[in-house]
Amino acid sequence: MHDDYVLIARLMIPTDAHVIRGCLAAAGIDVLLTDDQHMQADMLLAAAIGGARVMVREHDVARANEILAAFERGDLALSDDADVGAPVAD
Repeated sequence: MHDDYVLIARLMIPTDAHVIRGCLAAAGIDVLLTDDQHMQADMLLAAAIGGARVMVREHDVARANEILAAFERGDLALSDDADVGAPVAD
């Protein structure tokens, strides 16, 4: 069985690509993010290179797509009053 990395998303804003990478990594999915640095160096390259590429292993595609859909629906968004600096209770 091949388990190569496959493209699951192209994003035109590098910061969005990093947020998606973080969501996928938090779910235990191996993620490769490419071309984001080129875009950050020169945003005019974004259209030419097609955006930052988010890639996951073949066996993680279904789960990764579920996470992407949840992100796009806003299911993973923090509320405006969320205290992200609050200590975690044991």
